Amino acid sequence: MAENETIYLGIDLGTSRTSITSSNGQRETVWSYVGYPKDHVSRKKMGGRDIIYGQEALENRLALNLHRPLAGGSIKHKGAKDSSETKKAIKDLLEYVVSLAKAPKGATIYAVIGAPAEASTEGKATILEAASNCIDSVIVCSEPFAVAYGLDFLDDTLVIDIGAGTTDLCRVHGTMPAADDQRTHEIAGDYVDQNLANLIKEKHPEAQFSINMVRNIKERHGSVSPRMEEAIETLPVAGKPTKFNLTEIVYKACYSIVPPTVAALQDLIATYDPEFQAKMRNNVLLGGGGSQIQALGLAIEKALEEYGGGKVTTVEEPQYAGSNGALKIALDMPEEYWKEFRSNKNLAAQGMNAIAPDGKKQEAKGN
Repeated sequence: MAENETIYLGIDLGTSRTSITSSNGQRETVWSYVGYPKDHVSRKKMGGRDIIYGQEALENRLALNLHRPLAGGSIKHKGAKDSSETKKAIKDLLEYVVSLAKAPKGATIYAVIGAPAEASTEGKATILEAASNCIDSVIVCSEPFAVAYGLDFLDDTLVIDIGAGTTDLCRVHGTMPAADDQRTHEIAGDYVDQNLANLIKEKHPEAQFSINMVRNIKERHGSVSPRMEEAIETLPVAGKPTKFNLTEIVYKACYSIVPPTVAALQDLIATYDPEFQAKMRNNVLLGGGGSQIQALGLAIEKALEEYGGGKVTTVEEPQYAGSNGALKIALDMPEEYWKEFRSNKNLAAQGMNAIAPDGKKQEAKGN
């Protein structure tokens, strides 16, 4: 492999998991956690390493200063500020993820990074700053648009991308999505976890559990099917393992995603050209980690009945749908654009929206 080779990356920067797909065939997913040893004892325990990543960091969190840097801050919330610790953790996480691509030394690295649909200018700037040490040129794009692009759902499609921190929706109609084509709400994976924890505490106050245990329960049993299998889990009570039937409350917690998502879908449909509303309502693409909740697509379809019905397709590979799509965007992007984004951070922060439908770059706007 030549040293002057160009490696293209698609990165889905997620609150819970971050996935990368590269043009040289590498594909990895890591938990979006970064940990730093608390003292010399914990550093020794971790083999002398200064930074621990992913699931290993989560499993050793008692010995680490643990960060989940994409769970809040400017990337998720407009107007929020990022601490220096958060910025460092995002930078360290991105450098680790890029290293998983195994690019040859000296290679030029171009990356498209998926961000929440309504990510703030500050959030995109944080991503660009974090990526500047390990990537030569970066373009930020909407996560749901990347999913649609990767699967060639580019004609009158509504994309729902359910992550941990946000549920992002994007109206795709054969061109780059504008701001009014996108919606974001925060009823997503983390909200379901906290909702489920509250319901367990309310119904079984004697049960002992952590939020990570609750997340595992959701991932094992998550369903909004009226005929879901029983969710029987063992939780300690005063240190003694005890079985609980959590079926009803798992259903209730998971279903909390449906109403706000359908409301956002209907808003995107209602503000679209009336001639194409029915077509778009029947072309809904469901992705993201939350799409793995059993029967979620059917529940959304049922909730859409009062608006005239709809058809939901769930992506087959939600773990990599975003990063695969981001890589496809990267590979389709002309070299001249990469060079322009490389030299113009303002354009890069605007991301895909900086490219007009006719393929011509728009003038950079001051932010």
